[in-house]
This record gives sequence, structure tokens and C-alpha cells, in this order.
Amino acid sequence: MAKAAAASRTAAVERETKETQINLDLALDGSGEYRIDTGIPFFDHMLESFARHALFDLTLTAKGDIEVDFHHTVEDVGIALGQAFRDALGSAEGIRRFGSFILPMAESKVEVALDISNRPALCYRVELENGRIGDFDAALAEDFFQAFAQNAGIDLHIEKRYGRSPHHVVEAAFKGVARALREAASFDPREKGLPSVKGAL
Repeated sequence: MAKAAAASRTAAVERETKETQINLDLALDGSGEYRIDTGIPFFDHMLESFARHALFDLTLTAKGDIEVDFHHTVEDVGIALGQAFRDALGSAEGIRRFGSFILPMAESKVEVALDISNRPALCYRVELENGRIGDFDAALAEDFFQAFAQNAGIDLHIEKRYGRSPHHVVEAAFKGVARALREAASFDPREKGLPSVKGAL
């Protein structure tokens, strides 16, 4: 169940399934403060980087069957975060709508482009030389972004330009998405309504 306060662009989401229990509070017009605990250290690190670089305030706790696999927790966090983003966005009037960012990290570089369109899609072109980051399966990053994009109503494109370290590539993707969202969700002082000729997103 999600509750939103459009004026302050905040939302709270509680999601409970047989596999996960998630509580999340999101503020789009924050300062990048975060308190995150999913039980998956690398995933926590990615979400902390996401919040900090998007300048979203994010409080998130997730309990899942991580002793079986990380997949359920990662995907369900993506669902909950996407729902919270969409709810916090409110009417979306006055936003820039589009965002993009090219983010370098050490030997890696990732390009992100997105459209807050309410027509969700994910184009994820990220091939990794090694699929493991410690005990984290790097392929789960795509599952997270798929769930997030679908529930946030975002057309999201993530492409690795180059890079060797899977840690650097995945982290660049999370930071790149954060910076692109920071741009797209921000207000354009010249935009008086919805940024669409159709009058709706």
C-alpha cells in the first residue's frame, strides 16, 4: 500500500509478500540522506549511492529470504522504490521529464538516458566480464532496474560504453540513473504544465 503527499513530493510504501517485507519512505526534494538495510551489503551500497546522487532522502528496510537467494529482495525493492517514486512525483506538472548522464568510474563508463513518460521500458545493454561482485550476482542489477522502471513509469536506457570491473560498471549504472533522475524530476521554471503535447503522461 502506498500513500503520497504530492505537495511535498514524498511517499511511503509498505510491501509484504511471502518472500519479502519492505518499508520505504522517499522524498524527492531531499538532500541525499539515507538509512538503508536490505541484508545485502553490496545492494545497500548501491542504494546509498543512488539516494546520495539523486539527492533523494530514502529510508528503507527490507527483510527477505536472502538465505535462499538475493533475487526476491532485490526485485521487490525495485518494485517498492518505483511505486514510491511514481507516487511522490504527483501530477508531474512542471518537471523537466527527460534526463541523461554519462558517468565515469575508474576504468568504466556508463551512459544513462530516461524519460518519465508513464510508458515504462528498460533497455539494458551491460555486458560484464565477470558476473560476481563478492557474493552478489551482478545480473540482479538488471532485475532491479526492470522492476523500478516498470513501477515508476520510466523509459530507462542504460548502456555500458566500456569497463572491466563489474563493481565499477554496476555502481556507475546506479549513480548514472540517480543523476539522470535528479535532472528529469527537477522543476523547469518555464514549464507551466505537463511536459507533453498530449496533455498527459
